[in-house]
Amino acid sequence: MSPAKRKSATLSPVSDPQLQPIVDWFRTQGWEPLPFQLEAWHAFLAGRSGMIQVPTGSGKTYAAVMGAIATLLHTPGKGLQLLYITPLRALSRDIELSIRRPIEEMGWNLRVESRTGDTTSSRKTRQLKNMPDILITTPESLAVMLSYPGTAERFANLRGVILDEWHELLNSKRGTQTELCLSHLRQVQPTLQTWAISATLGNVEEAAQSAVGLGVEPVIVRSNLTRQTIIKSILPESVDAFPWAGHLGLHMFEELVDALDIEKSTLIFTNTRSQSERWFQALTFALPEHTDKLALHHSSIDVKEREAIEAAVKAGDIKWVVCTASLDLGVDFQPVERVVQIGSAKNLARLLQRAGRSAHVPEGISEIFFLPTNALELLEISAFRNGLKAGDLESRRSLHKPYDVLVQHLVTLACGDGFQAEQTLASVRKTVAYRDLSDDEFFWMLEFITTGGKSLNAYPRYKKATHQDGLLKVTDAQIGKMHRMGIGTIASNQALRMVYTNRKDIGTVEESFVSKLKKGDVFFFAGRQLEFFMMKDMVVYVKNTTKKSTVTPIWYGGNLTISDTLSTHLRREIGSIKAPETQDFSPEIHCIAPILATQDRLSHLPGTQELLIEVCKTREGQHLYVFPFEGRFVHEGLGFLWGYRFARQQQTTFTISVNDYGFEILAPKDYPFQDLFSDEFFSTEHLAEDLKASLNISELTNRKFRAIAQIAGLVFKGYPSSKKTTGQLQISSSLIYDVFCKYEPENLLLKQAEQEVLNEQLEAHRLTQTLERLKDLNLVWTQTRRPSPFAFPLLVERLSSRLSNESLMDRIARLKEQWNAL
Repeated sequence: MSPAKRKSATLSPVSDPQLQPIVDWFRTQGWEPLPFQLEAWHAFLAGRSGMIQVPTGSGKTYAAVMGAIATLLHTPGKGLQLLYITPLRALSRDIELSIRRPIEEMGWNLRVESRTGDTTSSRKTRQLKNMPDILITTPESLAVMLSYPGTAERFANLRGVILDEWHELLNSKRGTQTELCLSHLRQVQPTLQTWAISATLGNVEEAAQSAVGLGVEPVIVRSNLTRQTIIKSILPESVDAFPWAGHLGLHMFEELVDALDIEKSTLIFTNTRSQSERWFQALTFALPEHTDKLALHHSSIDVKEREAIEAAVKAGDIKWVVCTASLDLGVDFQPVERVVQIGSAKNLARLLQRAGRSAHVPEGISEIFFLPTNALELLEISAFRNGLKAGDLESRRSLHKPYDVLVQHLVTLACGDGFQAEQTLASVRKTVAYRDLSDDEFFWMLEFITTGGKSLNAYPRYKKATHQDGLLKVTDAQIGKMHRMGIGTIASNQALRMVYTNRKDIGTVEESFVSKLKKGDVFFFAGRQLEFFMMKDMVVYVKNTTKKSTVTPIWYGGNLTISDTLSTHLRREIGSIKAPETQDFSPEIHCIAPILATQDRLSHLPGTQELLIEVCKTREGQHLYVFPFEGRFVHEGLGFLWGYRFARQQQTTFTISVNDYGFEILAPKDYPFQDLFSDEFFSTEHLAEDLKASLNISELTNRKFRAIAQIAGLVFKGYPSSKKTTGQLQISSSLIYDVFCKYEPENLLLKQAEQEVLNEQLEAHRLTQTLERLKDLNLVWTQTRRPSPFAFPLLVERLSSRLSNESLMDRIARLKEQWNAL
């Protein structure tokens, strides 16, 4: 503990009279401030910035805001004085209520308001003219505020910024956007204090530095509160020796119902919105007499309906909520007694965050039930338990120089008061994300937003900013309006509003799903059975129906993959099974013992210092199965890389499939995988070049560029009354991509797209570490007559992409009959 921490920890609540009003309110609630809360308050009063990392439900919101409120009460000011930034609009409602509570109960003269995408236009306009003392907002809404003239005056009296759930923002473009907005606010108000709040992070000091900016030493406030997490698995009565992804899934809904109590408040987490819809259907079918106590909650459901569900959970009227990441974060559900995770959470921090939704009080005991969708996921939950026991959590870091976000930010500043280039470059370099931004890169961006750059200088709409009185400003009102409508750094599949034919809102659904529907088609959404009527002006019209259907909308949120921390524990878990000193196995390992025994009998169960490679010949061809247990994205890169390195020696056509445990390379019959293999396959030399050559890098880069083009303002989504379709946006961005490739290959946005493919989609940094690890392992080559239990999910993964569900089930049944005879 640093001397500053020791000093602040020994102070009593009233050692500073500024804190007396805060302590008085706490005592009216029958509370005493916790040591970490006192430490945070004193640090704020001392003018420090930092981060509070304590378990979920420990009182961290009041730890963050009460020091600032004490300052506001002691030395009242005018205008906006405290800014509270939250990653989710849903959180803003709870946070506003929490902050209002002491202010209203004690009669303090402070005004608190929220400003998010749900705030009315009239209220937003009023706020710009008359800011409250405390404003709760999101990164996007803050960026929009900076895009209006009068920023310097509007934020002149700002004293503090609170960053809630910083771990959720940190390694995303929204986090980068937040860093840039704060860098400008610090330029406007140099004494600004910043406090981040985080519950689950493995690299606390690094994350704190990203929050407060470079040149400031952050205070790290931790607590000695302990929060026990109990993980219980809902185990199938028996397991199939040949499992595949999702083969348990909904088949276990009866076991889930039997394991739970309808009178105990429970959150049932799924990893995708589609999965949540299907599970809600299954539970309402299983419990028809309790449908009034069941609810479905995900981000595509209309906001008013979500608010009603959250209120009913708090009131105890709704007992079970099937939900997604929409309820991961700090919405305070104190009545929740139990949490269920359907399928692996893939990430230790995510599991801990979700578990923390239950017993949401200091030092409460979190209980989480795990229900596998695949028997092999029981290995993961055993690894989860050991990882949490060891105190391991994933690290999250700022993104490295995403040029598109900075281009957007510069136009935002130019729309507002304008900016001076040298001053802005200095403030941008004080962010962790852009600490090594070069002069050449920055001035390339200035040229890009003023002239359109080398390729687009013939088009007036790309000449956004002009020099005026020593500042760069946007003087065209139309450009400013279009830019504000495009602010936001998460580009996704176009979301369409869904309404009943009487225009009552239901929620949003992605255009790619609706494009496949024809009039009369029936699908499930928000737990309702709906019939598609028509789509007009980017609005989907539906009506209730009793027609039967099994269709559920698909939202493209991306595949979850196991984290590097979890993969380490997963490999240890598998390696320990055959270790002679291992005696006490977890219930999950006992449950899947038949699978592991069959794997060892037909192939091999790898130890911690072994890399298992299986070769198998079938009617389809020659199969190579490799099991690094590193996660889907790493295996995708590794599969393409090895395929390329094989093809350099003997040209042929490969088919590649991947999952979290390994990858398959399928070649024509009798392809000599083992004869061609060498240490070169583990080489990291020329890795980027080999990866680019191994896959269609231009197509992948083109896809990445679509999102970058939207963020950088190269394509316009259209006005609310005439939004462009996803297809139109793709055509627009693809044309610009082709122009850059042909006439400006050194364009920074083009380079960014390529880097995002390598670093995000293929996780090139983890791939490098994986190759270094694998080259030191003992290779175990096995020849199998049929794919082993570890290989079987990879086979199904590949077949599922080209067979209907019925054909796939028939094929699986035939394969299992053949293999059970071995």
